[in-house]
Amino acid sequence: MNRDMERYKEFSRRALLIGAGQAALFAVLAGRLGWLQVVEQEKFQMLSDRNRISLRLIPAGRGEIMDRFGVPLAINTQNFRAFIIPEQTDSVEQTLDKLSRLIPVTEEDKQEVLVQMSRHRRFTPLLVKENLTWDDMAQVELNLPDLPGVSIDEGEIRSYPFGAATSHIIGYVSRVSKAELTDDPIMTLPGFRIGKNGVEKSFDETLRGTAGQVQAEVNVVGREIRELARRDAKSGHRLTLTLDADLQMQCQEMLARHRSASAVVMNAHNGEVYALCSHPGFDPNLFSRGIPADVWEELLADDTHPLTNKAVSGQYPPGSTFKMVTALAALEAGISPNMRVFCPGFTMLGSHKFHCWKQGGHGNMDAVQAMAQSCDCYYYEVGKRVGVDAIAKMARRLGFGERLGFDIPNEGPGLIPDRAWKLRRFREAWQQGETLNTAIGQGHVLATPLQLATMTARLVNGGRAVKPLLVRNIEEEGSQLKNWPSLGLDPNHLAIVIRGMNAVVNEPRGTALGSRIQEAGYSMGGKTGTAQVRAITAAQRAAGVKNEDLPWRQRHHALFVGYGPIVNPRYVVSVVVEHGVGGSKAAAPLARDILLATQKRDPQKIHTVDEAIEAVMQEKSRIENEKKKKPAAAPRKRGEG
Repeated sequence: MNRDMERYKEFSRRALLIGAGQAALFAVLAGRLGWLQVVEQEKFQMLSDRNRISLRLIPAGRGEIMDRFGVPLAINTQNFRAFIIPEQTDSVEQTLDKLSRLIPVTEEDKQEVLVQMSRHRRFTPLLVKENLTWDDMAQVELNLPDLPGVSIDEGEIRSYPFGAATSHIIGYVSRVSKAELTDDPIMTLPGFRIGKNGVEKSFDETLRGTAGQVQAEVNVVGREIRELARRDAKSGHRLTLTLDADLQMQCQEMLARHRSASAVVMNAHNGEVYALCSHPGFDPNLFSRGIPADVWEELLADDTHPLTNKAVSGQYPPGSTFKMVTALAALEAGISPNMRVFCPGFTMLGSHKFHCWKQGGHGNMDAVQAMAQSCDCYYYEVGKRVGVDAIAKMARRLGFGERLGFDIPNEGPGLIPDRAWKLRRFREAWQQGETLNTAIGQGHVLATPLQLATMTARLVNGGRAVKPLLVRNIEEEGSQLKNWPSLGLDPNHLAIVIRGMNAVVNEPRGTALGSRIQEAGYSMGGKTGTAQVRAITAAQRAAGVKNEDLPWRQRHHALFVGYGPIVNPRYVVSVVVEHGVGGSKAAAPLARDILLATQKRDPQKIHTVDEAIEAVMQEKSRIENEKKKKPAAAPRKRGEG
């Protein structure tokens, strides 16, 4: 019996231990279940929904870009696209072969579909071809019974009505590259495009809008069963530019007289840019639709750089258009405008001879006549007297030497040298001969056409620190126009400089007399400039070699800055003709025609949209008729002027 009691006690202890273990295990399980069902309910609910619910993004319509009068510069047009769903056809290859007999589906297109097939589930629609014409779409729709798995979808594609005329300003959109991918999931959508240049790039997020979203219930393999909820996309904001499309088109056509040129037209008082042209341009519609490889290679190989916006990115020695800066620096330093400098055709500095552009010289020059006749020797002398630092300080006040914060990318900063700059850059002391070169806008000095127009505006608007402005209004944000502060320039000094610019165009010895406006009611002033690209050697000079005799790439750049009308100036222009030989010969006539067209057009007037569009259509028709009249140009050899 004692043995039975001992066994019973031993059994009871074991049962107790086992029971305690079971109780502890159940407690752990209950605690874990409670943790999962109560504390982490939200987390697992979300994971469950992810398995059951698919979120699909809907791209928003891209905001339109308009000119100042409401003429469309960038719009969205219909884009018919052909898709194929692999699981709905027995043979994708055979279906694609049938489709290629109806619409232009290339072997590359077919291979791309097969590659996409390997990356997606068989029920996923794959893009075969986009940018189909109405006839292509109709052909496919008519033959859909014989094209299993094929469907037609209507989307949007970016379109640029003015093509090359606005290519450098508006820019273009294209598909997202790997380097441009961000955390935004919209970027991964097939065919999604972003701004790559111009306004399209600078204001990409504003134009892009807000993507919509569709919540759909899916089965275990991810196939959509039904739509649960939808949030519509919100289209991007509309941008209104300061640009005048009609004037832009006219200016672009004028620049086409030369191989490579640029021009800027802006309001002298508020900075609104009415035209910003760079020739040659390119067709931005090619990029939004997919540019062919051979066309891309041709654009890259072109030695006139059609992809570069020369008006904003081009940096050139300003030449004699910089002489207003030197003149103002001299006047501010106390040099009298009546001080006379004798020009024999050269200035000696030590043993080195600095030539004036006019052999034999100009004789005695004061401030106004020196500007009218662009006498280099006068500016050599005043440059020596005021020094490079004073010239550099004045140049920066007038808008040179740094980016102006313009509304499109890749703006060039230019370069204004001084003593400190040379010490930093070359670890060398400044030489006086460099001051002489700087005084006439040569040497290290560089400026963009945009900076040249800004300088001219600041000179003729009474000395206000205006900056160029391209975006006039952003939908829902309102006007972008600003009030500009004073630069603190002496009005008497500005008046002397403007007298000199008037004399350049309208007095008998002015360097641009031949380009003055002779039509009653219109007028202009300005300054010619010739920027040396390659120095003519003493031997070439002795042999009588002229700049126009050199290969195109070695010829001087031609520049002109101007304003109009003479009384109460409203408009300013800067023109650069690459390798155009001389400012008075190439740039001044262009500037005259542009300023005359601007004053006649008067972009400050309020036009209705219908009036503006009518003017644009008339200008397009005129340009097309002019092109028909011109004989076909002979093929140009590479490097030929």
